[in-house]
Amino acid sequence: MTQGSRPGRGNQRPQGSGNGRGRGATGAGRSDQNPRSSTPRSGSERGTESSAGSWSKAHGGPKQSKKTGAPGKKYSGPKAFGKERFGKNLGPVDAVRTRPTQRAQAVAANSDLEGVRLQKVMANAGVASRRVCEEMIANGRVEVNGVLITEPGIRIDPERDAVHVDGMRLQLNADMKYFVFNKPRNVVSTMEDPEGRKCIADFLRKQGQSRLFHVGRLDYQTEGLLLLTNDGEAANRLAHPSYEVPKTYLVQVRGTLPSGIGAQMKKGIKLEDGWASVDSFRLIDSTPGHVLVEVILHSGRNRIVRRLFDEVGHPVTRLVRVQVGPIRLGDQKQGTIRPLGNQEVGHLLAMVGM
Repeated sequence: MTQGSRPGRGNQRPQGSGNGRGRGATGAGRSDQNPRSSTPRSGSERGTESSAGSWSKAHGGPKQSKKTGAPGKKYSGPKAFGKERFGKNLGPVDAVRTRPTQRAQAVAANSDLEGVRLQKVMANAGVASRRVCEEMIANGRVEVNGVLITEPGIRIDPERDAVHVDGMRLQLNADMKYFVFNKPRNVVSTMEDPEGRKCIADFLRKQGQSRLFHVGRLDYQTEGLLLLTNDGEAANRLAHPSYEVPKTYLVQVRGTLPSGIGAQMKKGIKLEDGWASVDSFRLIDSTPGHVLVEVILHSGRNRIVRRLFDEVGHPVTRLVRVQVGPIRLGDQKQGTIRPLGNQEVGHLLAMVGM
């Protein structure tokens, strides 16, 4: 099937400064000169401060910030990658649906074309059995190159065609790898360090992984979630400001926070390199001498969370990133690396228009 583009998913690589609206958290499209307040989040959870793992576990996986774009569609029937351990509770993916074109219908009706049958490609990717994949196609749950396909007989080129099931992108290239690294404190977010400090490569060697690079960075003292991959296009999009991928942090500060700090951070604070703000600010726990706060923001500027809290007079004593986009750290132990499940990869790629 001729490769096409996915409407409304931003297939072209972003250019420029990245001030355009993406598929990230609430408050997309803001500029440094025009800080805007974000819709506050409700609810409360209690956390602890014993370790990064306990923070994440107590936190229970924060809810996603509201995204822009079409609402996610709920699908009936067997779930794609239903037997996987990770990614089961990510919910529906925002998807833009189109009706099959006459050309797509003609291609689907011709089973003599070169290529591999769609249901076989799906089954080989681990979606479900071939019979269940055929049902998914017939029930309108599968897109090829942005076109809704309802005929199982269609043949595609797995190396060229983009397949989405329930809005999730299938990564058909087995060479592409995606991992979550729970970075400990006092580790450099690089693959080598001329000063001889611990870096990501030290942990990759222990796991038998190589030729991976990190998506963004965490500073030396910051702990938590780092995505590692060899998918250059996905890494570029995830790091690009125009896609505004939300990042969730647990922030510990000393003392008590005066009322109004959260509203001030959501409205915007002027730093030395321009205005910055958070999309969400929520008190998680308050104990004598310490306060634990959850903040969500989509900025990838250097040390942005620490600088925001420094500016309001409450320096950070501990900082843990627990979520990037749909990917959560959960109770993963510090210093460990785990592969993403297919559902997690599908959600992650869909978030950046792939």
